[in-house]
Amino acid sequence: MTALEIDGVVKRFGGNLALDDVALGVERGEIHAVIGPNGAGKSTLFGVISGEHAPERGAIRLGGRDVTSMSPSGRVRLGVARAFQVARVFPDLTVQDNVVAAVVAATGGSRVLWSSRPLRAARTAATDALAQMRLAALGDRRARELSQGDRKRLEIAMVLVTDPSVLLLDEPTAGMSPEETRATVALIRELWTERGLTVLLTEHDMQVVFDLAQRLTVLHLGRVLMCGDPAEVRASDEVARVYLGGGGGGA
Repeated sequence: MTALEIDGVVKRFGGNLALDDVALGVERGEIHAVIGPNGAGKSTLFGVISGEHAPERGAIRLGGRDVTSMSPSGRVRLGVARAFQVARVFPDLTVQDNVVAAVVAATGGSRVLWSSRPLRAARTAATDALAQMRLAALGDRRARELSQGDRKRLEIAMVLVTDPSVLLLDEPTAGMSPEETRATVALIRELWTERGLTVLLTEHDMQVVFDLAQRLTVLHLGRVLMCGDPAEVRASDEVARVYLGGGGGGA
């Protein structure tokens, strides 16, 4: 079953055509990567899916339901969660309190703060999410003190507590050391396996893409260049020319 469908989406910013009749489908339980050169439209596509940007034309469907006109918060309630290329965390809060704040936002806002039982439940959920992201030992540290890799894992912990079914990861390993990258790839695979998530990601590190994704969509100048499995994308001379570099089969 298709978990996420993008159908003929067009998005302009002034005179710039950022997305030009983009169509792709992500099957339930799939890890699907969107790749392409800088300026291809990847982040704009994620913004349209999450509700940050409204398309001029086309439709976004979640599990067959048209959500094109739905607010970002409405999409979160339907199970869409997004982690950004630059982690959006509260730098002056502790790691634990960042995740508690995400629980509060997902479960009805500030009224949770005035009731001890929901607050205890929020702290329990935060503790569980931090443990899964290997951040339990850092719970009392301020978010501003974290490394880039730990900040990005903190943001993923913050979206996990919304209980997503579709997880959007925008450059999840950007700025990470090779060791942090390997650890993050392993965690994404673990989350996908244990939670049955559908994952849509963008990533410039092709080794990460080919390690994780079952299918890839290649964007170029706001249009879909091709969609296929990793072997098909590797073998494409056109993809190699515009993005991967070299001749057919290059990665």
